[in-house]
Amino acid sequence: MAGMQQSHTHDGFMQGGMHHAIAKGVTLDAKTDANTHTVTLRIGPMNLPANTSHMKMPQPADLVWSIPLTGWLLAYHPKLVDAAGNSVPGTVLHHVAFWNENRSDFLCPNKEEHIFGAGGELTDWVLIPGFGYRVEKGDQIRIETMIHNPTATAYDKAYLEVTIPYLDDASPAPVKNVYPTWIDVNTCANSSYDLPPGPSKKVASVPVKYSGILLGVGGHMHDYGQQLTLEVSSSKDFSLATSNSENSKPQISKAEVSNGEVTGASKSAVAKPRVPSAGPSDGNVTTAETVKVEVKKAQVEKAEMQTTEPSKTAVANAEKPKVEAAKHEVAKTEGSKATKPVAVLPAKTDAQGHLLEIPVVTFFQTGGYPIAAGDKLTVTSAYNNPTGKLLRDGAMGIVVGYFVPQDPAALNPLRHPAKPAPQDTHHHDMSQVPHDH
Repeated sequence: MAGMQQSHTHDGFMQGGMHHAIAKGVTLDAKTDANTHTVTLRIGPMNLPANTSHMKMPQPADLVWSIPLTGWLLAYHPKLVDAAGNSVPGTVLHHVAFWNENRSDFLCPNKEEHIFGAGGELTDWVLIPGFGYRVEKGDQIRIETMIHNPTATAYDKAYLEVTIPYLDDASPAPVKNVYPTWIDVNTCANSSYDLPPGPSKKVASVPVKYSGILLGVGGHMHDYGQQLTLEVSSSKDFSLATSNSENSKPQISKAEVSNGEVTGASKSAVAKPRVPSAGPSDGNVTTAETVKVEVKKAQVEKAEMQTTEPSKTAVANAEKPKVEAAKHEVAKTEGSKATKPVAVLPAKTDAQGHLLEIPVVTFFQTGGYPIAAGDKLTVTSAYNNPTGKLLRDGAMGIVVGYFVPQDPAALNPLRHPAKPAPQDTHHHDMSQVPHDH
């Protein structure tokens, strides 16, 4: 096939040891516009024969973008175009991933910080007023791209363009620092997993070492994906931690950006993020919910005491249904303290099950969703594979968001010098990106 160079292996977190030919002539062009404060990255040209899987398609080599400024990256707006600037459907993008080689991931320190990613859904990472991703001039951002073409139309000389608005360094800082949050059903290992036929679910949890807030979450799946669910588990009473806020009520938003303005939510509703304490300052604080639990517990204890007195056997027997109901109520209420739903992300697919879109849930309008050090984030990935066969490496389930730590200095040790470039310049380390089949 034209455009081939040599065979190479995708053996990082995203790819799990897949072998591909190299697409020749694919380069990275980076242009900075100081007037509009935007950087535009252009990757290509890429030739996409019709009906060609990612395994048979020659793939671009890893490319490195050297950050030209010290400041903050504010958003990522991806699109696919041809040489004339005409739109190319997002379905031909298997995935793209940006990795900061100068920082480790705060949930999975064995990985580099994954600052941006997109698949065929071409999720637009929107500007969140008051927040940005901190970069230093010279930071090395490795860009990994995988393409395929499941359509009947060939595309010649296609380009992936990512527009990134930015802010220059200033003191005091004009925005707060955010940290990308990738919560993967394969935790800190390779992201892809085998997809069995029919309905299936995969669940995993990752511990959080830092207190802070989530500003919002989106997600990434593959074809036949149905839903991603994110929950947080804690031994603390969530009703106390959030009793005076609406943080536990996430807001679904299209989360689109037009000319750098948030259109998926009212700007007037944006509140200054408040990082709550890890839990109540007074363990004896009483709320209506805790009173209710104590009443139920008292009913259980009273009824159980009655059952120990033979003279009151008839009364005890009459009370048994009430005892069981009270026990169930106590267990249900106490269980709600341990686990809380954060977001439900239903996947939108076409009639063939091809992934089209995953929604975005935002919390920044109400001060963010509080996370405490020691909590566990649990992600559930649901699929329904209609092919009747096992799809090797056919699935991923990743909830992606932005995290603002309560103590930003605690994450400073995650910064480190970039590792020397590998001898094989076509090496891919793509542990968190998609493999559509």
